[in-house]
Amino acid sequence: MTSGSAVDQGLTVRRLIRQADIATLASAARPGSPAEGHPYASLVLVAADYDAAPLLLISGLAEHTRNIAADARVSLLFNGTAGLADPLEGARVTLIGEVQPARAERQRARFLARHPAAAAYADFGDFSLVRVAPRRAHLVAGFGRISWLEAGAFVFDVHPAAALIEAESGIVSHMNNDHVEALELYAKFLLGRAETGWRMCGIDPEGLDLRAGPALARLDFEQPIRTPSEARALLLALAAQARSAAAANSG
Repeated sequence: MTSGSAVDQGLTVRRLIRQADIATLASAARPGSPAEGHPYASLVLVAADYDAAPLLLISGLAEHTRNIAADARVSLLFNGTAGLADPLEGARVTLIGEVQPARAERQRARFLARHPAAAAYADFGDFSLVRVAPRRAHLVAGFGRISWLEAGAFVFDVHPAAALIEAESGIVSHMNNDHVEALELYAKFLLGRAETGWRMCGIDPEGLDLRAGPALARLDFEQPIRTPSEARALLLALAAQARSAAAANSG
């Protein structure tokens, strides 16, 4: 059973992945494992690559890593049902893919910006950053809204956004150093978050990520951006929108 266009479904899948900081990883229990013959589920920290493919930092000592060494096929459950009175009414997606090395410094920087505590062990010899190359996804967007999507329907094409990707670290540093007030406004008046002390920890063509201590927040853009100049114009527009909301709220 399906509901909505493939474009809308693909966007829903990407947003579920991009907003997540944890996921449930299912790997095939390797021969000789106590779980042999069964799927093995574990909790993992996750970040999203620019195209929304999941990034994981895994230890060679972990059961799932030893399983992956024998069979790179995995699935990841991204759960968007937190806080709902009836979780079955919320959206969730199971992504099917294969684990591959993630060796680009930008991928590592994105993961550590999202999970700064991981910097304490990321350089240990038994840890490695990997990317789950998507093959397909099973989206459940609520009762009766169920779809299988091939990777081409939800993986974001980043090639036109090469300039934005190149500029990400500079944009993030600039916002954190010079526009802290705007970040606070985004969080409070555009996202309804009560925490303070927000910092930008990433930007991609479809949105920006904020962190305040253990809290994470995602601000999705209405339309994708692909260049630093588009990012600047949008960030200014969002700040103006948030200030207008603040003024209306104070009145």
